Amino acid sequence: MDSGPRGPSGTPESGGKPPNWQEAKTFYDSLAPKKKPKSPKPQNAITIAVSSRALFRMEEEQRIYKEKGVEEYVRYQLEHENEPLSPGPAFPFVRALEAVNSRLRELYPDSEDLFDIVLMTNNHAQVGVRLINSINHYNLFIERFCMTGGNSPICYLKAYHTNLYLSSDAEKVSEAIGEGIAAATIFSPSKDVAVPQSQLRVAFDGDAVLFSDESEQIVKAHGLDMFFEHEKTYENKPLAQGPLKGFLEALGRLQKKFYSKGLRLECPIRTYLVTARSAASSGARALKTLRSWGLETDEALFLAGAPKGPLLEKIRPHIFFDDQMFHVAGAQEMGTVAAHVPYGVAQAPRRTAPERQAPPAVQ
Repeated sequence: MDSGPRGPSGTPESGGKPPNWQEAKTFYDSLAPKKKPKSPKPQNAITIAVSSRALFRMEEEQRIYKEKGVEEYVRYQLEHENEPLSPGPAFPFVRALEAVNSRLRELYPDSEDLFDIVLMTNNHAQVGVRLINSINHYNLFIERFCMTGGNSPICYLKAYHTNLYLSSDAEKVSEAIGEGIAAATIFSPSKDVAVPQSQLRVAFDGDAVLFSDESEQIVKAHGLDMFFEHEKTYENKPLAQGPLKGFLEALGRLQKKFYSKGLRLECPIRTYLVTARSAASSGARALKTLRSWGLETDEALFLAGAPKGPLLEKIRPHIFFDDQMFHVAGAQEMGTVAAHVPYGVAQAPRRTAPERQAPPAVQ
């Protein structure tokens, strides 16, 4: 009869006692490789949904899709699934989110008040292996995938409790904004500029981004003089919220977790208001609006109509949100990852002739 050592299931090692489930679990857990952190519950997390073409560079793949169709596209992805994709415009932003999560887990080990990144794409499931391989190659912590096989993923955003959706597809972003979800079309910069590794930096335009487009409507309809008069008259009346107010609110909630630990000056999240407003004539209403919401930005930069790009080059944010493509392009030229928020009166000019229907672009 065998009397040698056995496993944790009732052996001489365990004193011949009946199997103990907890002892067995501890034993097998000790043999398992170190696990990644557990994903927070969606209702507790700040969920950032990112499309595959925002996270990774897929220009060649997109060219094949447009020129040769979806079957050839899928075949190409399968043939190259062991080749990691190159980082795209949202990649540094996602890295910075994960750096913040690491700090939060150190300070609050049991808290689920964390960023949770979801890959939200209308790619086909067959492409999933290459995306998974790329994510593992860069050691990103992205566990939730939504791959809709050519259908729009927008209908799933609310189910994922999405706080921010980033995509390279402007039509999908507009669709998300229409559903009341904070969203932006993200663009790669024209040149590479190093961004901080240990501090998330997010820059926001004010009107039609954090705030409603009320004031921009006055400018469009009546000019700057009437705008200045209007802002002075309503200085103490808060502006209505814009599409990204909720995202700033979420960032502020996490910042306060660091502040409560005495880490205000060392906080790994820093926010910026970068606005074309002038401080003396229209700045007070913007600041008072934030105050009325119980929010603030770490820095407020009033440019009085000057270009934003040179200042953003100094800030080096991981992402800058603006409702006007003119400012997005200026930021790109200076090396900033910029994202267009298609909201408000600045989006009024529309194409006058309908375009031919085309298959949905792979995100």
